[in-house]
Amino acid sequence: MTYCVGLLLQEGLVMLADTRTNAGVDNISTFRKLHLFEVPDDRTICLATAGNLAVTQAVVTLLSEGFESEVSGTTESLYTVPSMFRAAQLTGEAIRKVWHLDGEALRQQSIGFEVSILLDGQVRGRKLRLFIVYSAGNFIEATEDTPFLQVGEHKYGKPILDRAARHDTGLADGVKLALISMDSTLRSNLSVGLPMDLLVYRRDAPAAEIRRRIGEDDPYFRMIRTQWSTALREAYRAIPLPDWAPS
Repeated sequence: MTYCVGLLLQEGLVMLADTRTNAGVDNISTFRKLHLFEVPDDRTICLATAGNLAVTQAVVTLLSEGFESEVSGTTESLYTVPSMFRAAQLTGEAIRKVWHLDGEALRQQSIGFEVSILLDGQVRGRKLRLFIVYSAGNFIEATEDTPFLQVGEHKYGKPILDRAARHDTGLADGVKLALISMDSTLRSNLSVGLPMDLLVYRRDAPAAEIRRRIGEDDPYFRMIRTQWSTALREAYRAIPLPDWAPS
């Protein structure tokens, strides 16, 4: 399994993804799940993938190398789409194309066709957008009211985002919230693991501002893990006991 989170903020985007791929307790590997499609001064598009590794890799390859779209009738890739909405449509097409190629064979082997993708970024002159694309190829979009989306093992990292993430949250605070969300997931689910990949893109910028791999030895993430645990313990201890609690 995996955990990926994207935040669509007033200042820009924050994307964070782990790298663990788990095919059983004795078959754990590290694979990059955060993929950048960038042409400086033209587009910055990022994908974060969850699900069957073979399926997600096939989808990413199609989107990188290009394929003939049934919608447009021309060969398209994420390097050629005119907008982020079209990027979401093309990602859905790529997922369905892999399903047509491999879906029946997977079913015969009792393997589920599992894929979900966070897609975000900006094409020059167009809107900054964040989508989640599902295994059927359909998608939804983040909004100012719900400025974050998640794929994979999202339930452990969602509470902090529900409480604290807002559209006007600054990029630096967005990074902090994403890391806390990831730490909560790492502590509660063994199928999510370090290292993780971080991308920060500032709205209307010519290219991504930060691309960073974060591991156990990263001093800031180690500080986050320690201080967040301490803050939680102190917060619950500071809450008054109920009148009916045993003394």
